[in-house]
Amino acid sequence: MNTFKKAKEIASNKLYFIDGLASIRHAVQLMKEKDVQALIIQKRNSADANGIITVYDIIKGVIIPNKSLEEVSVYEIMTKPVFSISAHLNVKYVPRLMYNYNVRIAPVEENGEYIGIIDFTQFLFTEI
Repeated sequence: MNTFKKAKEIASNKLYFIDGLASIRHAVQLMKEKDVQALIIQKRNSADANGIITVYDIIKGVIIPNKSLEEVSVYEIMTKPVFSISAHLNVKYVPRLMYNYNVRIAPVEENGEYIGIIDFTQFLFTEI
């Protein structure tokens, strides 16, 4: 029987959450403090969906248009709902899945909870 590496085995545990009403300045500070490229936006209620904000989103939505980090809120530039990867997916399919959906970074989900995060650069250093 062939064994394969699962997505959760290569996922980083550096997964942090932020409120959608937080300022981009707060998001940038948290990203810098935690040394991460993305934050997951908390659900507002049980019927809501999580979102995600990445460094790319901040560059595109705030820096390039020369907006204020204090005046823009996370919810204004986040992606929602967040695209997630099943924790048990064979890792060899993850890069193709992310590429096909034009996603550079995504949380890994198991039993309805996010347990980690994967970004494209991990595939340079991971044997698939």
